[in-house]
Amino acid sequence: MVAAGATATGAWRDHTVKVDATGLAADSWYWYRFRLGDAISPVGRTRTTASPGSTVDRLRMGVVSCSNWQAGHFTAYRHLAATDDLDLVVHLGDYLYEYAPGEFQARDVVIRPHDPPVEMTTLEHYRRRHAQYKSDPDLRALHALVPFVITWDDHESANDAWSGGAENHTEPDEGVWSERRAASQQAYAEWMPVRYEPGGRLYRRFTFGSLAELSMLDLRTYRSQQAAHPLDPAISDPARTITGAEQLRWLRSGLLTANAQWKLIGNPVMIAPVRFPATLSTAELHALSQLTGPLEGVPYNVDQWDGYTADRAELFGALRDNGVTDTVFLTGDIHSAWAADLPADPLGYPLNGNSVGAELVCASVTSDNLDDLLRVPPRTASLAAETAIRVANPHIKHVELDSHGFSVLEVSPRQVRMDWFQLADRTDPESAARLAVSFAVLAGTQRVRRVSGTPLP
Repeated sequence: MVAAGATATGAWRDHTVKVDATGLAADSWYWYRFRLGDAISPVGRTRTTASPGSTVDRLRMGVVSCSNWQAGHFTAYRHLAATDDLDLVVHLGDYLYEYAPGEFQARDVVIRPHDPPVEMTTLEHYRRRHAQYKSDPDLRALHALVPFVITWDDHESANDAWSGGAENHTEPDEGVWSERRAASQQAYAEWMPVRYEPGGRLYRRFTFGSLAELSMLDLRTYRSQQAAHPLDPAISDPARTITGAEQLRWLRSGLLTANAQWKLIGNPVMIAPVRFPATLSTAELHALSQLTGPLEGVPYNVDQWDGYTADRAELFGALRDNGVTDTVFLTGDIHSAWAADLPADPLGYPLNGNSVGAELVCASVTSDNLDDLLRVPPRTASLAAETAIRVANPHIKHVELDSHGFSVLEVSPRQVRMDWFQLADRTDPESAARLAVSFAVLAGTQRVRRVSGTPLP
């Protein structure tokens, strides 16, 4: 026993308990439990990070996002727990969803109805929904096995949230946005393993010896309202922001002064520029827009970094002009798997060799993908869409639009490698999973490449 203590809880924080254990040794496994009277909790396990500057040969983490209770079972979490060699899990947002039953599910089927059976808008709603998600046995088991490093995206509050509102919030029918957002953030602080309390900041940085630093972003709290449409000149307005000025300075400074080799960024929405080709059908463009944001058949996705090009240009320019290497963005949100180089000048890629890093995007745990939205069998209509996207965007080396599952990221001095695992059936609580494909970023290259010997989906 290295530490013990007592604390109080009650209705004021939904009967949850959060303990910030201090004085622990670096780079060590610890086990913990809670007591209340004669009741004893199951034993949990966690791990501390390595001291800054210390030698770390390997770091393995699960990477997940977009886990919709109504769209399936959290079998991906069970498979991650079964690997039993992870140091942590990075959850990139949409840990839970705000919708009422029937509003967003597995195609047309509600696999498990949300509780409460309404769209979340009040503190009671958000608390009950968090409690429901934590009742999932596979999610509980993974939380008890390894520490989670998490951030939120939009569905923890409401779809397409920004600093002053959300697409899925209507005033006055659903109350005042600032009150709804405050309720969602309070419940998040109560129920999630994070040193965040309302009024504080969620973006933060973790150091794993000399091997890696992981910067987790908050891309909802400070962002300007999304552009009205993809041709809106506001897209490139330097007065608009996705990060907020303070967070962008923090991110830029951290990347330029990092003492660790690999600079990893937990990035809730895609940063690679994406042009959607005109060869796609109207139905395909509509379905893609539901995954990535409004398209209207033109190049920009206004809910991602494509809708805030000034922030992206400033960040990419800083990486290029200062010769920063080994930068990898880990991204969720769009319910599909991507691997891309990050060109500072997309029009000049690849002739001018101007990639400033790489982006690896994990698929959804359960949320609908392109085949689900089109109501077609997997690996049919999506094949043409994937090919067209890669042709129009030569910096995108891999895109797979149909599968659900999880990723495992391994970091070593030689490379960062992501393995994408696909579930056979997200609606089956006993679903099998298989390795689909692997891509790696070799140290010093700023480029992604497929790992030979791994299958293509």
